[in-house]
Amino acid sequence: MRKYLLRRLLQVLPTLCFVLLTVFLLMKLIPGDPARVLLGPEARAEDIERLRSQLGLDQPLPIQFGLYVERIVTGDFGKSLIYKQDVLSLIWERFPTTLTLSVLALLFAVILGIPLGILAATKQNTFLDLIITVLALIGISVPIFWFGMVLIVFFSLNLGWLPAVGLGNLKNGIWDVVSHLILPSLALGILSIGTITRFTRSSMLEVLRQDYIRTAMAKGLRARLVLFRHALRNALVPVITVVGLQLGNLLAGAVLTETIFALPGLGKLMVDAIFRRDFLLVQGEVLFIAFVYIFVNLVVDVLYAFVNPKIRQSYRSA
Repeated sequence: MRKYLLRRLLQVLPTLCFVLLTVFLLMKLIPGDPARVLLGPEARAEDIERLRSQLGLDQPLPIQFGLYVERIVTGDFGKSLIYKQDVLSLIWERFPTTLTLSVLALLFAVILGIPLGILAATKQNTFLDLIITVLALIGISVPIFWFGMVLIVFFSLNLGWLPAVGLGNLKNGIWDVVSHLILPSLALGILSIGTITRFTRSSMLEVLRQDYIRTAMAKGLRARLVLFRHALRNALVPVITVVGLQLGNLLAGAVLTETIFALPGLGKLMVDAIFRRDFLLVQGEVLFIAFVYIFVNLVVDVLYAFVNPKIRQSYRSA
C-alpha cells in the first residue's frame, strides 16, 4: 500500500508542473502589459518600468517562470485589481460557498443516481429501464444554465416554494440557507445524476452476469440478499471512482450555477474577474481549482485502493 501511495504522489508532481506551466503561458498570451494594467492608463512610463522590474517581467521567460513558481509555492497569488485584496484570501472567503454547493449537488447525485442505476439494472430491457435510461441521458445532455432557469421559473416564480437567488442568512435559521441551496444544487448536480445512474447500471449489469451471482441464486438465497450483499458491494467499487471524480467536476463547474443563482462563490467571483479584466484573480482561481481537482483525484485513488483488495495485493507482491 505504501508503494501505491508513493507512486501516486510522484505522479501528481508532473501534473502540478504542467498546470503551472499552462497557466503561466496562457497569461502570457493575453494582450497588453500586466504592469500597465495594474497601474492604470495614466501611469508614467518610469513607474511602469519599475513595476515590471519588481514583477520580473523584464527577465527572460524561463526566469519569469521560476519567479512565478516561487511566488505560488510561497502562497503569493498577487493582489486583485478589483477588490484591492490578496487573491488567496479572496478565494478562501468564497470557497466555503462553492464547496457546500458542490457537496450538496454530489449528495443529490448519489441519493438519486445509485438507486436509479440499481433499479434500471434489475429491470433490464423493461419499460422502467427505458425510462430511467432516457432520463439519465437527458440529465447528461441538458445545459446547466437552462435547467437552472427552468427550476427558478417553476419552483420559485410559479409555485413560490423556494427562493430563486442568494445564499440566505443563518440568523434566520438553517432552513433559510438550505432552501436557497436546493435549486442550485439540483441544477449543478443534474449532469452528475445522469452520469452516476448510467455508470451504476452498467456496473450492476456486469456483476449480475458473474458466475458467483448465479451460484448464490442457485443455492436458494433470497434475491434481495444476493443483490445487496453480493452484487452491490462489488458493483460499487468502480462507482466510487466516478463519484469522487464528479466532486472535482462540480467544484470546477459551479461557475454557471453560481452566476444564475447569484451565489457568492468562486464561480461568481471568476465571472466578475473575467468581465472586469482582473487577470491576477482569474489566474489565481484557475490554479486553485486545478489544485483542488488534483487533490480530489488523489484522494479518490487512495480510497479506491482501500476498497479494492486487488490493488493492495498487486503492490504487496511487487
